[in-house]
Amino acid sequence: MDGIRGIEVVVFDVLGTLVDEPEGLRAALREALPTADEASVDALLTMWQRHVEREQRRIAHGHRAYATPETLDAEAAARVAHHAGLSDPAAIARLATAGQRLPPWGDSAAGLDTLARHFPVLGLSNAGRTALPRLNAHAGLRWHQALSAEAAQAYKPAPEVYRLALDAAGCPPERVLMVAAHAWDLRGAQATGMRTAYVRRPVGDPPTGSDVFDGQFGGLDELVTALTAR
Repeated sequence: MDGIRGIEVVVFDVLGTLVDEPEGLRAALREALPTADEASVDALLTMWQRHVEREQRRIAHGHRAYATPETLDAEAAARVAHHAGLSDPAAIARLATAGQRLPPWGDSAAGLDTLARHFPVLGLSNAGRTALPRLNAHAGLRWHQALSAEAAQAYKPAPEVYRLALDAAGCPPERVLMVAAHAWDLRGAQATGMRTAYVRRPVGDPPTGSDVFDGQFGGLDELVTALTAR
């Protein structure tokens, strides 16, 4: 894996890469709507995801002022609740915080712990700055530093978000490795000069034939081995 030699700092995407966001949202929907069948839960999950993705695109294109992830999640929860006939304010409020209770992938915590003995390890997430610490605690993710895109008032793949990580890394971009399960995220990192590593996850965005990343791995364990076998 010569393509990822010379790395000083490792930066991780969180949502989808280290935690299973769709399954966490499904669990929250099942809790709020215990009589709903799986087809209904999946339909509501799709409604939630489409709302958040659409609003993030509107923000990116200047069609909406920046809104925090908590705001977008609250909107999504209200939309889902209305569609499902859920009217209990407490249940809707808890549903809106589902993004703080996402399960980690099986290799996430151990992989971070191992890498953190060799490199400064940073998280860089679209999750909000108040939700991100709770998400990390719930999933058992431990960082040297966890950065929220909210600090840039933008969402990845906006370049100003990756600059948060580069500023924190304090070294040239070509010595900073961005790790993600989403090819779109890695393309954004590449545009700022960062090195890139794709880690396959069931809910990720796989590379296309035109993507050229510094490494592609079937799981986090493979990446850890490649970075620490020196």
